[in-house]
Amino acid sequence: MKFEHQIKDNVFFIRLLGDLIGESSGTTLLDAVNTAIQQKVLTCIIDISELRYINSSGIGVLITILTKFRNKGGEVYLMKPSENVQKLLVITKLNAIFHIVQSEEEVHKLIKK
Repeated sequence: MKFEHQIKDNVFFIRLLGDLIGESSGTTLLDAVNTAIQQKVLTCIIDISELRYINSSGIGVLITILTKFRNKGGEVYLMKPSENVQKLLVITKLNAIFHIVQSEEEVHKLIKK
């Protein structure tokens, strides 16, 4: 898996590419999350539109990110899941835990409520 990240307008954006299977890049991703949280960023958008596959370790990485943000009063949004990833989120009932959105604009509307 590869990922890109940036902080923009006090929102931590992560774009995941490939397969999220919890390999060593999962640790690097969590380090980036910790840095964002230390900078008082409380909103995270994870673009998973380019994610092909997630295994149980990858699910663990997503849940760890969610836990870290929620423990600080923040929130995580999964954006644009592919059809296969969406099915996995439904089967595992993670769609009830995560906010699933289709655009950044949708997140900004939810934040303002």
